[in-house]
Amino acid sequence: MSTVALGIPVVPRPDATGAAPRPADDPGLVDRWGRRARDLRVSLTDRCNLRCSYCMPPEGLPWLPDPQLLQAEETLRLVRVAVERLGVDEVRFTGGEPLLRQDLPELVAGTAALRTPDGRRVRTALTTNGVGLDRRAARLAAAGLDRVTVSLDTLDRGRYERITHRDRLAAVLRGIDAALTHGLDPVKVNALVVRGVNDDETPELVRWACALGVELRVIEHMPLDAHGDWDRSAMVTAEEVLGRLRAVFRLAPVGARGSAPAERWYVEEGGRRLGTVGVIASVTRPFCGDCDRVRLTADGQVRNCLFAAHGTDLRGLLRGGADDETLAEAWRGDMWAKRAGHGIDDPSFVRPDRPMSAIGG
Repeated sequence: MSTVALGIPVVPRPDATGAAPRPADDPGLVDRWGRRARDLRVSLTDRCNLRCSYCMPPEGLPWLPDPQLLQAEETLRLVRVAVERLGVDEVRFTGGEPLLRQDLPELVAGTAALRTPDGRRVRTALTTNGVGLDRRAARLAAAGLDRVTVSLDTLDRGRYERITHRDRLAAVLRGIDAALTHGLDPVKVNALVVRGVNDDETPELVRWACALGVELRVIEHMPLDAHGDWDRSAMVTAEEVLGRLRAVFRLAPVGARGSAPAERWYVEEGGRRLGTVGVIASVTRPFCGDCDRVRLTADGQVRNCLFAAHGTDLRGLLRGGADDETLAEAWRGDMWAKRAGHGIDDPSFVRPDRPMSAIGG
């Protein structure tokens, strides 16, 4: 499948409306643009123990009531349906903050025990803010967790507290060390850059990450904040990030990105390769044409795109007594309706009805 410069698939619509029947002989999560979802992002909670200024207000948000959240057995059933019937072979647990779920090791173990129809083990991953990871990394690794991504926007304690409204930088750094110690490799660190807040720190973060043996991934600020005041003109673009890095290091492209969200570069200085850095440019360099992800929210809604305006309610079907194939078919139908691209730059773009913390990354 070819793509245009904006990362949107170039596949003719089946008809003027795009309303074509889904292929009856393909059991996977395919869409009408030829993409296939294999990477499932499972949000376990919309709650978080930080209050990052670009995500939510200091007082937090109205959290989902507990009865609306999927129970562990419900989550594992939907994950099993995705793996055994829909072609998913990688599961990433997200939030909110997934470490707030005390049953996270059981969820990891239940997922890691699954096998694809051809007998392959499911790869498991976790995206976390890192607070408390030092106390749980060993058990999560023993449960079958393969790798971890930690969100960290600064190495300055005062700046960290201003961004997150919490003095927890030391705890996050201990969590990263614990992930490395217990083999949750590769460990990646996501840094969201905000103009005038931490955009001057990117070279320092890269140098620190390379020395530690983790990969920093710098992320453009997306319109997923709870405040609704995202401003594209104030966003630090990937080109700006790369320009700042090239003023300090030599960058050489790693190679084809495939379906991964980050474009990656080798970081070199003084003729020596220090490591790698990634840039996730969802706004200015969208990769919609190669997307292989699908999301399940903490209350059991399918989101075929991070920017989808709505989802399909699997929780209602599940609690209403639906069998596995009914759940799978509803999931397939949602994926078939996926748009060609998120369309952030289109005048008709409509923000999702939930912030990032209530969708899952």
